[in-house]
Amino acid sequence: MNLPIGLRAKVVILSLFLLCLPWLGYEYVWEMEKYLRYGQEKTLEGTTQALATALHERPKLFDNQASFLNQVEKGRDLYAYPLAGPIQLDGKLSDWDLYQHRTLNYSDKHVIYQRSETEPIDISFSHMVGKYGGYLYGFFNVNDPNLIFRNRKSLRIDRNDHLVMATQSPDGQFRRYIIANTKSGWLSAFELPADPSQSMPVTPESRIQGQWLKTDKGYNIEFRLPLEMVGSKLGFAIHNVNDTKTRQLVNVIGTSATDSVASLGTVLVPSPEIENIIKGMSHNSSRIWVVDNHGRVLAKSGDIRSSSNTWADDIEVNQPDSFWLHFKQQYILPLYYKILTRPPQDFIDSLQDSTELTGSHIEKALSGKQGSTWRLTPDNKAVVLAAASPIWIDDKVMGVVIAEETTHGIRSLRNRALEKLFNVILTIMSMGTLALFIFASSISSRIRRLRDQAELAIDSQGRVRQQIVASKNRDEIGDLSRSFSSIVSRLGQYTHYLENMSSRLSHELRTPVAVVRSSLEHLGLQQLDEQSQKYVSRAQEGVSRLHLILNNLSEATRLEASLTQAESCRFSLKKVISGCMQGYQMTYPDQLFAVHIEDKVMSCDGVPEYIAQLMDKLINNAIEFHQPDSAITVSLAQYHKQAILKVSNIGPLLPKDMNSQIFESMVSIRPQGINGKPHLGLGLYIARLVTDFHHGSIKATNMIENGIEGVQICLTLPLSDEK
Repeated sequence: MNLPIGLRAKVVILSLFLLCLPWLGYEYVWEMEKYLRYGQEKTLEGTTQALATALHERPKLFDNQASFLNQVEKGRDLYAYPLAGPIQLDGKLSDWDLYQHRTLNYSDKHVIYQRSETEPIDISFSHMVGKYGGYLYGFFNVNDPNLIFRNRKSLRIDRNDHLVMATQSPDGQFRRYIIANTKSGWLSAFELPADPSQSMPVTPESRIQGQWLKTDKGYNIEFRLPLEMVGSKLGFAIHNVNDTKTRQLVNVIGTSATDSVASLGTVLVPSPEIENIIKGMSHNSSRIWVVDNHGRVLAKSGDIRSSSNTWADDIEVNQPDSFWLHFKQQYILPLYYKILTRPPQDFIDSLQDSTELTGSHIEKALSGKQGSTWRLTPDNKAVVLAAASPIWIDDKVMGVVIAEETTHGIRSLRNRALEKLFNVILTIMSMGTLALFIFASSISSRIRRLRDQAELAIDSQGRVRQQIVASKNRDEIGDLSRSFSSIVSRLGQYTHYLENMSSRLSHELRTPVAVVRSSLEHLGLQQLDEQSQKYVSRAQEGVSRLHLILNNLSEATRLEASLTQAESCRFSLKKVISGCMQGYQMTYPDQLFAVHIEDKVMSCDGVPEYIAQLMDKLINNAIEFHQPDSAITVSLAQYHKQAILKVSNIGPLLPKDMNSQIFESMVSIRPQGINGKPHLGLGLYIARLVTDFHHGSIKATNMIENGIEGVQICLTLPLSDEK
């Protein structure tokens, strides 16, 4: 016959099943996210390839962007940063504070001309150019301790501090311009002759506008000019004059030399044509970049902080307002998102204002292959996917299209999937918990019933009072119940045998003891020699002791039997104790008693004769152990609804751990042969039986006070309510 599966196996199997479900679901969601990321990567690569196809073989988009240079030199080759709005041309440079991180600094490392190598370079400047609308904006913050303005009466415009600007115009012509003011105010701009050896004649140039403002450390020049005046080549130079008398040129510091087209650096202005192309093809949540083969940004469109794309579409079906929907939004989802994280929109985008881009995906695209990469934002709040595709012109890579997206959409999809998974898990776990609770409750209730039966089967004295009903269930608890039932049954039989042994022995031994006793008495009446009389006396002494033992056994047995049938009545505990003490003083005239009985009624329900028998046992015990010439103290007092009876004597202390055992049957701490009387340890056992019958408690404690040792037995009995 196959035995049923054990309780432990059931719990383990059910627990493993419940734990596997959320783990499998969680792993599935993560695998799904991996495939979604792979799909997003391929989709973004396809987007860049489509945009790159629209830019293939269109060299005019790149000719003016200096993309054909072999190398870009920072400070010489300029980048016109896209401005957020027009600059107020007041010379104060406050509108440029937003772009301070784009400012370039020029000092003695950028000297183009120096009159004497021994003269120190005492000027420096910071500079930036930007693009807004159809204008190129720029500023120069010049540190010059000796500002020399142009002399109003002189026709020369180059014998003073001035700014020279040189460019190759879109029509391919080399053009030079000079800004030389007579005072702070609106710029005085002129076009210089194309021949760098000539500074005259000059032509006023009104298209160059701005302000010249004197400062504590030098001066500021803030200007703008139409983009149609600027080609792909551009250079600036600050000419420094320190002496108003000689007005000789001391040194020149600039972005590049301005004497020829070959000396000029390049300027990269973001291409509006390319920007118009990518605007029509960009995603709202994607950011599209087009860079040249030096990584410089030609155009940009889109914002990766937006979330209105295919991946981030709200997949939540419109649901009618319901209690479940309200409960989920108010309580369940906040609990879920203590573990999950919502995709933040306030992450730090380190590339938002970049003018140059680098990365493994761009390097791979510049080598002619598609590339992609993942990066984490500096604040670790977002993951950004970037894909790049090359732009081909005449079998050469002239630029790269880069598309960027965050994984917010995928994370939103993952969160929705995990929300549904958690809902399923919560439902299954709730049902499983309920099933386990019912299962555990049935187990615990069976265990409690078995415990209650075990506690009721044996009383505090170890006697078997009732049997345990064996369970018919074929599991571990059923086996345990049947084992307990069998044990208690066998224990009950043995206990019954022990309980009846004393009465049987007493009954069976009384007749032979009487025969022996009567025979010894008749033998004692005979004329015996001294030796024989000695043995007869010893035999009579032994028979007397045996008779006393039988009487003690009979007394305990009779008391236990009579307690079950005794009828209680109300009596005065004070009168019973007082009467007993008067009798003891007469019975033991040589013994000192110290009696302290509180003058209260102290009515008690029970049998006064049993209380008197209890007092006999306590006084006998105290007399046997008391120190000679010492008093036995007896006190009775009322505390709340209880009577406190104390019997104490001066004498040897109780052995360790014997405080409660001395009230058990057949337990005695007397040395063998004390007083020549046999002791079965039944006196205090009878006292405990009487105490239990009266629903009280009894205990023995050692007393040590002022070097005097003794034992005190304290009896507590409940008092009856006075009516």
